[in-house]
Amino acid sequence: MPPELRRKYRLDEPGAQLEIIEREDGVIELRPTLPVPVDEMWFWTEGHQAAEREAEDDLAAGRFRTFDDAESFLADLESLAPDTSQS
Repeated sequence: MPPELRRKYRLDEPGAQLEIIEREDGVIELRPTLPVPVDEMWFWTEGHQAAEREAEDDLAAGRFRTFDDAESFLADLESLAPDTSQS
């Protein structure tokens, strides 16, 4: 298959496949398929997967905090912000 068609139909991406269908009239159809829907591909990028692994490691090690309400969450965020009043 020509490279421009592979790129156009995203067949150059990892996991891309062709579905082959033989119609009753003898025509063979080739349909590109991806193992993951296009709108979910961002989740499987190496960068995002690395962040997911880091988050799982943090959870397993107990590196997280819980809050009873939004106000306490926001107060905690504010306490982490650098003090810019002494510029």
